[in-house]
Order: sequence, then structure tokens, then C-alpha cells
Amino acid sequence: MRIHLSSVFVDDQEKALRFYTDVLGFVKKNDIPLGEFRWLTVVSPEDTDGTELVLEPDAHPAVKPYTSALAEDGIPAASFAVDDVRAEYDRLREAGVRFTQEPLEMGPVTTAVLDDTCGNLIQLAHSA
Repeated sequence: MRIHLSSVFVDDQEKALRFYTDVLGFVKKNDIPLGEFRWLTVVSPEDTDGTELVLEPDAHPAVKPYTSALAEDGIPAASFAVDDVRAEYDRLREAGVRFTQEPLEMGPVTTAVLDDTCGNLIQLAHSA
């Protein structure tokens, strides 16, 4: 068994696609129109056949209270592995990304948390 798909709920799929591809560096895998919304996924350019992240519309009534509560409490909706949190933090800050947590060493793990502009906090992490 392995993870095939994971989702983050987004308030605007087009804005999310731009952020996740142009800013974070993922690549679009699927973009299939489904009425008002799209089946929209991104993947790591290092593993295009790997786990897909679904940029899921936040249209369900339970989603906005859930994602708002997570963000207000500082809880990331997802965690992405990077080779160097500090380097990614510097690169993304330079690109105008807002972080809610600067790089923080917690034993063998370093994390930082960014705002994806689409309703989510996203953790970046690497292990020493």
C-alpha cells in the first residue's frame, strides 16, 4: 500500500495552480474540467509518477470552517519534504511568500510554515 493522492482545499483553483507551480515549483499533472470545478493535481518535478496533490475546491460547507480553524491555530494542512528548509525559506521569501513560522530546528528536523495564499498553511521540513 502507498499514498497515491492527497488533497489540500483551495479557495481558487487557478490561483492555487499558479502558486503551487510558479512559486513552489510543482508541475501540473492533471487538469480535467468537471462542471464548475476541475480535477486538478500537481506533482513533484523529481517524481512525476509519484504522489499527486489534488488542489481540491473548498465548496463543501464543512471545508471553510475546518480550514479556517486550522489556519487560525497555526496548524499546517500539509507537509512537504525539502532538501534544505533554510534555502527554501530564503528562496520563497525572495519570491514574496509569507511565512508564519521561520525555520525552526526541532532535534533532527527543521521546519518552516508558509501561507499558500489559498487558505492553507503548508509546512516545509527536512531531517538532518
